[in-house]
Order: sequence, then C-alpha cells, then structure tokens
Amino acid sequence: MGVGRAASIDDLRLRARRRIPRFAFDLVDGGAENERNMRRNIEAFEEIELMPRYMVDASRIDTQVTLFGQRYDAPFGMAPIGMLNAFWPDADLTLAKLCKQRNIPYVASAAASTSLERLAKAADGNGWFQLYVSGDADVTEGLIARAEAAGYSTLVVTADVPAAGKRDRDIRNQLAVPFRITPGVIAGLIANPRWSLETLRHGKPNIANYADLLQNATSYADVQKTLIKPGLTWDDLKRLRARWQGTLLVKGILHPQDAVMCADLGCDGIIVSNHGGRQVAFGPPTIEALPPIGDAVGGRIALLLDSGIRRGADILRAKALGADFVLSGRAFAYGIGAAGPAGADRAFEILELELNRALGQLGVPAFASVEASVLSRAG
Repeated sequence: MGVGRAASIDDLRLRARRRIPRFAFDLVDGGAENERNMRRNIEAFEEIELMPRYMVDASRIDTQVTLFGQRYDAPFGMAPIGMLNAFWPDADLTLAKLCKQRNIPYVASAAASTSLERLAKAADGNGWFQLYVSGDADVTEGLIARAEAAGYSTLVVTADVPAAGKRDRDIRNQLAVPFRITPGVIAGLIANPRWSLETLRHGKPNIANYADLLQNATSYADVQKTLIKPGLTWDDLKRLRARWQGTLLVKGILHPQDAVMCADLGCDGIIVSNHGGRQVAFGPPTIEALPPIGDAVGGRIALLLDSGIRRGADILRAKALGADFVLSGRAFAYGIGAAGPAGADRAFEILELELNRALGQLGVPAFASVEASVLSRAG
C-alpha cells in the first residue's frame, strides 16, 4: 500500500510496524507496564460525542491559531520524542523541517538524537525546546544557555518523570543505550533491511545533547537517571521562571492544583500530559484531566494537551473541553516510520483533512469558535 492510500494514523502505524525492527518500534509504540494508561488515552477520546449543527455555511474552514503571539496554520504540533532517530533514521531533522514547512510548532526533545542547535535551525522559528531538569545544575544551565543561543522562543519544562517509567516491552527487548547486539537485534536487522541500511548510512543513534555525559550508560533507565532530577520542586520551577525570559510551559500536569501553582508562579501555559502513557501506568487519561484543570485556572494561562491524539476530531474534542492547542508525537512518528519524509507529511495531511472535515460536519467552520456547546449532552 502506497503511503497516499493510508487513510488514518492507525494505517501508518501498521505500515511502520512492518518496516521497523521490533526493538526500535516498541521504543516509541510502547507504554508503561501493562499499557493501560496508553490505551485509555485513546479510548477516552472516543467516548466523547460532539453534536453536529446543520444549515451552516461551511464552505470556508479556518484552522489558524495564534499562540503566544505567533500565528500557526493548524491547532496542533509535534510533541517531543527522545531517541526518535532509533525509530527511523534522521527522523528528528525531517520532522523539524516538516513543522516549519507546515507552519506548526516543533518541540525538540532534550533527549533527541540530534543536537538542539541543528533542530532549531531546521525548525527555523517554529522550534520549542523541551527541558529535563538535571540533578546537576550546571547541566541544566548549559542546556538553557544553548537553547537561548539557538533561538528557541519557548521552554517546555517536563515535570512528570520523578522516577523512570517501567516499560515492559523495552525490558523484554533488552533495550540498551548504547544498543547492544543481541540475537533479537540481529534478527530484527535481517528482517528489516531498509531500516538497517538507512541506520548504517546515518550512523548509530544516540542522545546528542548529552553525548559526553552518557558514555558509561548501559540502559535507557541509566540515561533517564543522568538526565532527570528526581526531586524537582516548585522552588526549582520558580528559579527556572526567573531564569528563562521567553515563553515557559510546564509539561506533564494532571492535577488542578498543580496547574494553579504553575499559574501562580508566572508560567505562560501548561501541557496536560501523561507522557503518552509511557511513564505512569495508573494515571487518568489526559482528556479526562483537562476539564477540572480548566475550571481551576480560569483562563489565566494557556492550556495545551497531548497523549492520545489520533484523529482530527480528537483535536475538536480537546478544544471543546478547554484546550487551546494540542500536540501529538506518535502520529508523526508513525508517519515517518511508514514512509520516511513522505509518510511524515501524510500524517500531517491526515490530521489536517480529518480536522477540516470534522469542523464542517460539526457546523463550526472556524476552529477558534469551537466551545463546550458542541459537546453532546445526550446519554
């Protein structure tokens, strides 16, 4: 099946699974423990019904959004994913360039396989930088200074990894950083020659921003221990707010009072997120956590959401329940895994076409006009 015949993000996922070795596919596709939280992210969206209204002129659809003073052509962007070049070679740069071309935000992961400077250049004004706060203050300051120098306008502080998540798939696959050659890895390389050749051509993926610090790491868990401060506190966030002069978001907020604290400390917004179900196995779906957070902050800060976006209508559901903007990581990853740059662009097209169609069917042709009144009250 050509990538142009992929009808959905799920189609792209299935195609990617056939082209990528299992250990690399599971790195992105997998979730924490029994993956309940990851599944519930998607299921909870599907349970939300919207009420169409007809006899509305929907001949012109408007999906543009202004966020933090910048105009974007769609109300969704690329969420950060670490080590994405292990999923498909050169994925980081490909997706950063796509986001610039399509005029949507690209959130560069601190754990990317490509340096933050190269990603900032590729995103060219559309880049945000996702920061893991290290236990070493000098490491954190070094990353912030580099992000400033590279021209990132927005800093995304990740709060939801006080302890590394337990990902059963990675344990079964004996995933290690750097990669170890095991019988399973050899079998995957043989079964997926295109991936193997492309990886050989581009070089073994690593975590570029921390390359010198991770020379002795033997597992992905070791990497996370190096990158992440387990005792991140509100005092740390207060210092970061004072240090960063641009837009500051906090990613990983699920509790209303935590959202209020972010607003009180002067953050510009939060990302309601459970890390795509990759860290905590028992938390709520993000779309269920969103409404109480919106009630608590009362419009004081921007509300973004990630985790579980698979359809254009999901973006409308999030907007109706209070989100200003959404991010998706796996949707774009599945696209590039399915067919390289053409597949990544197809992922954008699918979300864009579904969003446009859903706005027309809903009878609200301007995304900015979507509000709680479109929610179905039946049942």
